[in-house]
Amino acid sequence: MAEESDLEKSEPASPRRLEKAREEGQVARSRELVTFVMLATGIGSLWAMGDMLGEHFGSALRNGLQFERASAFDASHMMAQAGTVVLHGLQALMPLFVMMLVAALVAPMLLGGWLLSAKSLVPKFSKLNPVAGIGRMFSAESLAELLKTIVKSLLVGGIAWWVISGKLASIMALMSEPVNAALPHTLRLVAGSCALIIGSLLLVAAIDVPYQLWSHHRKLRMSREDLRQEQKESDGDPQVKARIRRQQQQMAKRRMMAEVPKADIIVTNPTHFAVALKYVDKEMRAPRVVAKGTDLVALRIRALAEEHKIPILEAPPLTRALYRHTQLGNEIPVALYAAVAEVLAWAYQLHRQSSEGGTVPRAPENLPVPESLDPVGVPA
Repeated sequence: MAEESDLEKSEPASPRRLEKAREEGQVARSRELVTFVMLATGIGSLWAMGDMLGEHFGSALRNGLQFERASAFDASHMMAQAGTVVLHGLQALMPLFVMMLVAALVAPMLLGGWLLSAKSLVPKFSKLNPVAGIGRMFSAESLAELLKTIVKSLLVGGIAWWVISGKLASIMALMSEPVNAALPHTLRLVAGSCALIIGSLLLVAAIDVPYQLWSHHRKLRMSREDLRQEQKESDGDPQVKARIRRQQQQMAKRRMMAEVPKADIIVTNPTHFAVALKYVDKEMRAPRVVAKGTDLVALRIRALAEEHKIPILEAPPLTRALYRHTQLGNEIPVALYAAVAEVLAWAYQLHRQSSEGGTVPRAPENLPVPESLDPVGVPA
């Protein structure tokens, strides 16, 4: 039962799921809203430009009905006159075309926004499956669309019949009006009737928009397992991250161990801690810690030092202070300059003694290490 509840798509879509769906071209769309905006823009434009359109079309009609004997025998004259009539008609309709273009661009912004997705253009051969197609035809979504279409048709058709039946007297009266008055009157009559008809589409759009939003989010619902998998992909698999950390630590340890043979001296605790120091005159402002470690790592540092004949000095307080207060690759604290200087001087004396002979130098003792830097010396 627990597994079934985890696999049931009962959780709302996460922001990442919504963003991914948008990249794939899946957004909430309402054709009813777009249809209403386009028709409302067209009818509003006709209403506002009724006088201008009536004047232009009346002029075009008069010019088109004029007949001259010369034009009947001159084909070029007839074509020029027809071109002039068409040009005037396009000029008159250009503001309407511009308004419709603006409406076509603005309508998608009302729900879902503009979306340019190349993934939505990729052909999906699964849609050619006849079995799946029949299933989509009888799905709940298709039945809902069919019901919505029937209701919309009845609503719009009923309002159209009511509007037109109430305007029959005005329509019949147009035949007795002069042309100059009849054309703008006709445009206003058509625009007013259409405005009442498409007003019904506002109710349809007001119902369809919430439905499309609900349907879109319902399709993108996720199960608890989907949410866990998405979280794992977002944050990274803990096992993979742990493996990466182990590999990074191993690589860092190998790089650190490669620096031990280049060190000048190794200070120890004597077995729990080991710190490798290096100083290059005129290249470093102060000695640096090139390797450090505890327990097994400390033993490995000592073994490499012995293998490459690097001096090793047991200096517990200094070693603990360096390990605690100096990061790998960083310079030592100023408070430890004096102690480290004695240690390096002893290491240089050993190198000179091994190459030139002479008395073995005495190892430094009682190094000046502030108690505040020694973890053992710090009060609990």
